[in-house]
Amino acid sequence: MLKIKNLTKRYGNKVAVNKINFSVNAGEIFGFLGPNGAGKTTTIKSIVGLLKPDEGQILINGVDNQVDILESKRQFSYVPDNPEVFEKITGFDYLQFICDVFKVPNEKRMDKMNYYLEKLVLKDDVHGYISGYSHGMKQKIVLIGALIANAKIMILDEPLVGLDPKAQHTVKELLREHCDKGNSVFFSTHVLEIAEKVCDRVAIINKGEIIELGTLEEIRTKIGKEASLESIFLELTE
Repeated sequence: MLKIKNLTKRYGNKVAVNKINFSVNAGEIFGFLGPNGAGKTTTIKSIVGLLKPDEGQILINGVDNQVDILESKRQFSYVPDNPEVFEKITGFDYLQFICDVFKVPNEKRMDKMNYYLEKLVLKDDVHGYISGYSHGMKQKIVLIGALIANAKIMILDEPLVGLDPKAQHTVKELLREHCDKGNSVFFSTHVLEIAEKVCDRVAIINKGEIIELGTLEEIRTKIGKEASLESIFLELTE
């Protein structure tokens, strides 16, 4: 559903991402891991169209995001690492806006909204202005918007930051539920314990290059060591 081919991005003379390749399959939660400055954010911004790659191709559900820009954007929902949303509208208005953008049928909107608002305990606050929301509440409302959109691919940058443990658990369940419908989730995180428990496969990027890719068991077999994802990550990125 997401295919990255020889993606390269430079900033002046510095190569931020160097000819990386990976794919995300239908029904899969895919974790994108790496230390600060490794190229994660550059990769994500290239996928969602905020940066133009210098080389390579990005196919989103078969659509080239450099050729058919609008159609490629219809294939995914995106939650950045900082939930910057319109603050002078209510949470309800924001969700209605997302429904309009992704053409969610009117007869299905309220059921979808109520389902996710109940799950993430935001129903009592949805009619309040977003300017009055805490960071965690803003994170919840953008995640609900991404889920309501029901895009084929969810692209999430640190989606669990700012959420309490109960909300984190609920979001993990909702992401799996989303993938069980044949969709995909691609997300970056620094919380390796969560990646180990949630992801079907992971890619580890360091200094702009993919240094490992596969299931945790495949990576363990390759490096010849039975260890936690955290231990493997620390060893590979030293």
